[in-house]
Amino acid sequence: MTETRADRFVRELQELQIPDPAAGRSGLWLRTGVVLMALGPVAAVIAYVVSHGTTDPLVQRDAITIGLAGIAVAVVGSALFLRYSITNFLRFWLARQSYDLDALGQRVAGEQRLDDAAPTPVNSASH
Repeated sequence: MTETRADRFVRELQELQIPDPAAGRSGLWLRTGVVLMALGPVAAVIAYVVSHGTTDPLVQRDAITIGLAGIAVAVVGSALFLRYSITNFLRFWLARQSYDLDALGQRVAGEQRLDDAAPTPVNSASH
């Protein structure tokens, strides 16, 4: 069975020992971002319900503060998620580029060796 280009890429990617994006600190921050993105709107909705369930201005102002904090938490969670998602994607992309450039370099080096071994053709029209 012949090995496809994709199989070789996966095998060589494993040989490079690039860390798993879902493992370690990067995965922790990614999951934290997802949790914060989910908690932000929940806090905002709870604050909305609390502020509309009372006529006390002090409680309403507290609910506004909680709602704004929920929005801020959602924005921070989105930033964390985006940052670590892009980091994981770019890590894979860089490994892919490295693999493709290495394959191109090997192919060009192989062609140069063939060109060096072959005799240069003589143009009969110029003589």
